[in-house]
Amino acid sequence: MELLVLFGTFTVLLLIGTPVAFCLGVASFATIAYIGLPPVVVFQRLNSGISVFVLMAIPFFIYAGELMVRGDIARRLVALAAAGVGHMRGGLGQVNIAASVLFGGISGSAAADASAIGGLMIPQMEERGYGRDFAVNVTVVSSIIALMLPPSHNLIIYAISAGGRISIADLFTAGILPGLILALSLMFVAYFVAKKRGYSTEPFPGGRAVLMLLLNATPGLILVAIIFGGVRSGIFTASESSCIAVVYAILATILVYRSLSWNDFVAATLGAVRTASMVLLVIGSAAAFAWLLAYLRVPATLVELISGVSENPIVILLMLNILLLFLGTFMDMSPLIVITTPIFLPVATAFGVDPVHFGIILILNLGIGLCTPPVGAVLFVGCAVGRLPVGQAIRTIWPFYGAAVFTLMLVTYIPALSLWLPSLFR
Repeated sequence: MELLVLFGTFTVLLLIGTPVAFCLGVASFATIAYIGLPPVVVFQRLNSGISVFVLMAIPFFIYAGELMVRGDIARRLVALAAAGVGHMRGGLGQVNIAASVLFGGISGSAAADASAIGGLMIPQMEERGYGRDFAVNVTVVSSIIALMLPPSHNLIIYAISAGGRISIADLFTAGILPGLILALSLMFVAYFVAKKRGYSTEPFPGGRAVLMLLLNATPGLILVAIIFGGVRSGIFTASESSCIAVVYAILATILVYRSLSWNDFVAATLGAVRTASMVLLVIGSAAAFAWLLAYLRVPATLVELISGVSENPIVILLMLNILLLFLGTFMDMSPLIVITTPIFLPVATAFGVDPVHFGIILILNLGIGLCTPPVGAVLFVGCAVGRLPVGQAIRTIWPFYGAAVFTLMLVTYIPALSLWLPSLFR
C-alpha cells in the first residue's frame, strides 16, 4: 500500500502538469505521512541529497558551458566541423553532428547543445535547401552525444546516486567511445537520408583553411583537455576541474576571443543560476524519493522478481533497457538518474554488470528518452529553435532514433566499448 501511495501520488501530480521536483517532494511527504514517520525526514533526505561536495561540479560546469555559448565558441566549432566533414554527402547534416561532438566536450549538456548548435545550423541548413525536419532531427538526436562526453554533469549525478563509490574519472573516460560510435551511427544515417532526398555537399576548403580554423577553435578545445586531462590524471577533482573550467572560459572569451560582452556575462551567470537551481532542487527531491524506495525494499524486491523471470544477463539487460526507455519517455533525465540508479544498479551488478558499464547504458538510454515524446525535453528545444511542430519532427525522426537505439544495443552487449579506455589508465 505504501508503494501505491508513493507512485500513485507521483503519477497523478505528473499527469496534471506539476513540475517534477514538486511531484517527487509531495509524493515523498504523502508516503511518509501514511507510514507514520516524522515529516522532517523528507527535509533531512532532501538536504543530504544536495549536501554532497562533488555536486559543486554541476553548477560550475553549467556556468562554463553558458559562458562558452555566449562567448561565440559554438560558431567557431561549427566552422571547424564544416571544414572537416562538410564535403561528405549530407554536408551540413554531417557538420551538425560533428559540431555536437566538439561542443558536447565543452557544454556537457544536451539541451545547451541543441540550443547553441541548432540556433546556428538549422537556419543555414534551411537556406541551402535542406528540409527543416531533417535539420531539426539531426540537431535533436546528435545533441545527446554531449551526455556521454566529459564534462557531462549527468555522469556526475549517476556517480553520486550510486553512493559515491564509482570514479567520475572512469565514467568520463568510459563515455568517450560510445559517444563517438553514436556520432558515427548518426552520420551514417544522415548520409543515406541526404542521398535519398538529394541534398548537396559543401566544397572542401583545403588543408590550409582547415588548419586555420583549427587554430581559431583551439582555445575552446583546450577546455576539453583541461577538464578530462586534469580529472583523469588526478591533478584535480571534478569539483576543482569545474571551477578551473569557469575561470578558463572567462579568460578565453574575454581576453582571447574578446567576444563576451558585459550583458552576455550577466545573461550567462543568470542562466547558469536558473539551470543549476532547477537541477539541484530535482536532485534533492529525488534523493528523498529514492530513500523511500530503499526503505520499502524496492531494489531487493525487483532483483527477486527479475531473477524469477530469467537469470540470463542478456535477457536481464534487455528488460532493463526496455524499462528505462519507457520511463525516459515520461520523465526528465536528472530525477530519473537519481531514482532509477538505486533500483536498477543492484539488479545489474547482481548479474555481473560492471557499475561503470551500467552507468553508460543508463545515461545513453535516458538520453534517448530526451528525444522521445511526450516529455522529450531536447525534442521540444530543437523544435522550438527550428520553429517546427513536434508532430512533424516525430514523423521523420525514426532513422536517427534507430541509430541511437542501435548504439545502445552495441554499448549494452559489448562491455569493452565502455570499459576498455578506463582500463588503460589503471
